[in-house]
Amino acid sequence: MTIAKNETVVQAQGNLASSMNGETVMFRIESGKYFNLGQIGGRIWSLIESPTTVEALVKELTSEFDVTAEQCEEQVVQFLDQLAKEQLIVVQAAS
Repeated sequence: MTIAKNETVVQAQGNLASSMNGETVMFRIESGKYFNLGQIGGRIWSLIESPTTVEALVKELTSEFDVTAEQCEEQVVQFLDQLAKEQLIVVQAAS
């Protein structure tokens, strides 16, 4: 599954996240798995606390980090696909 840039993503319920040494680590209660999202992954995690389109996410991240929109979108979509596969986020189709 590849998330499209006009789709909306939001954190799934049932995760405990914490910042450790500038990186976000998370525990998925349902699966009992731990995840290290890293610094940029942690920033993405905080941005999707409320429903956000992939497009808006990329726009925000390109304003904060030295990356092209194309590179950012590719990496963000890969990251979100991984989160979706682990059921850490909810993906809502574009309306």
